[in-house]
Amino acid sequence: MRFSAVVTTGIYCHPGCTARPNAANVRAYESAAAAEAAGFRACLRCRPYRLTTSLTATGPELVCRATHLISDGVLDRGTEGDLAARLGVSARHLRRLFAEHVGASPDQLARSRRTHFARRLLDDTDLTVTDIAYASGFGSLRQLNRACQEVFRSSPSELRARRRSTDRLVADGGLTLRLPFEGPLDWDTMLGYFALRAVRGVECVADGVYRRTIVVDGAPGVLELSSGGADHLLLRAHLPRVEGLIHVVQRARQIFGLDRDPRPADEHLSADPIIGPLVHDHPGLRVPGTWDPVETGVRAIIGQQVSVAGASTVMARLVERAGTPVPGLAQLGLTHTFPSAAELAEADLDAIGMPTARAAAITSFAAAVDKGEAALDGSLGLDELVAALCAVRGVGPWTAHYLALRLGEPDALPVADLGLRRAARPDAPLSTAALAEASEAWRPWRSTAALRLWLSEGAAA
Repeated sequence: MRFSAVVTTGIYCHPGCTARPNAANVRAYESAAAAEAAGFRACLRCRPYRLTTSLTATGPELVCRATHLISDGVLDRGTEGDLAARLGVSARHLRRLFAEHVGASPDQLARSRRTHFARRLLDDTDLTVTDIAYASGFGSLRQLNRACQEVFRSSPSELRARRRSTDRLVADGGLTLRLPFEGPLDWDTMLGYFALRAVRGVECVADGVYRRTIVVDGAPGVLELSSGGADHLLLRAHLPRVEGLIHVVQRARQIFGLDRDPRPADEHLSADPIIGPLVHDHPGLRVPGTWDPVETGVRAIIGQQVSVAGASTVMARLVERAGTPVPGLAQLGLTHTFPSAAELAEADLDAIGMPTARAAAITSFAAAVDKGEAALDGSLGLDELVAALCAVRGVGPWTAHYLALRLGEPDALPVADLGLRRAARPDAPLSTAALAEASEAWRPWRSTAALRLWLSEGAAA
C-alpha cells in the first residue's frame, strides 16, 4: 500500500481517502512510518492507522525479513544492533538499506507500529491509557505520550476524546479487537482447513469461530477469531494480563495470513494451466499460518505418510500426554495448552500410536528448536531454513517445506507430496521431477499453488 502525503497540509492519507489535493503537492510513501519520518501526520478523515496494523516492505529479502522481525516485536525488546546481528549484518548496513527501501529507520518503523496499535486500542477499547502503553510495547506511559505527540500531534487522552461512537467494541467477556486486512479473504475455506486439522483440546472450530489456547509469559489464555466484515476479523482475547498485547495480536494475525495479500499471487498464477482454474474457483484464498511453529512442526512430523484424521488422533494423544491441562474451558471445546519445545524435548512419547522413529524425530526437532539450532522466527531464508530443519534426524524435505509454508515462506513447496502430484494431474499423478519442473512457472508463489492443489477436487479424489 502506498500512502499519499500533501506538502501544503502536512497530512498523509491512505489510497481510499476522499480528499482531492492538488497532484503537484502530493508525495508518495511506501509506509506510514516513512511519511511520519518525513514529518507528516495521519489524516483525521480517512484515519490510515485503522486500515491495517501490518508492516510490509518491498525490496531486498533482508529488508523484508527485518520488517517481519520488527512486526514480531524484536525492537520492542532489543536494539537495532540486536536485529542486525540476527540477520548477520551490521546495524549501519541495515539502517542504510531501510533508508533506501523503506524511507524510515528500523526504530522509526517499530515506533510507528507501536503508536498505531495504541491508537487503535484508544478507539476500540476502554483500557486505561497506562494499560495501553504497556499493551502496545512501550516501556512507560511517558514513551507513549511522546510517541503520540510526534505521530498524531495529540496526547493519548485527546485522541480518546475524539474517537467515534462506532469505534468502541463491547464484549461480554475478554478483550475484543478488530484485525484489519487488505485484499480478499476466503474465510469459510480457511476455517474449514483449520477445522479438519484442529488439535483436539488445543484448538476448536465451531459456529464460525476459531478458538485456541495459548501461553503468554507462562500463563494460559484463549483466542477466539471470527469474521467481522469484508475487511477485518474480530479477535476476542482472554489473557492473564494486557502487557505485550501487541505481540499477541501480531501472532493472531499470522494464523489466517492477514499480512499476506493474496492478490499478487493470484494474479501471477491465474494464467497457469494447472493452477489458474483453481484461482478462479476460490479467489481470496490465503496460505494458513500458525500461532505456534513448534506445534505445526510436530504436526508435520506426525503427518508423514499418515492421513489427516490419523495425524489428528495422534496429536490429541500427544497433548494429553505432554500438554498442560487448563480447567474451566470445556464449554469452549478446549482442555490443554500445547507443550513448549523444552517440554517436548523431555516428554515420554511412547505408546501414543506412532512409530518409535517418528517419536524420536519429534524429540530431536523440539530439542533443536529449544537450543536455537533451528530458528523458526523468520530470520532465515527458505533454503537456510530447510537446511537447518533437514539437519534434524527424522526431518526431511517434505516436512521442512510444509513447515516453511505455514511459517509464511511464499515459495515453499514439498514437491514429493503425493497429494500435490495427484491434484496436478488427477488422471495420472505427476512424478516428483515433473511437478518440480511444472512448479518453476509458479515461482515465487509456490506455497499458494500448493495450498490450492491440496484443497482441490483432484486432491480430495
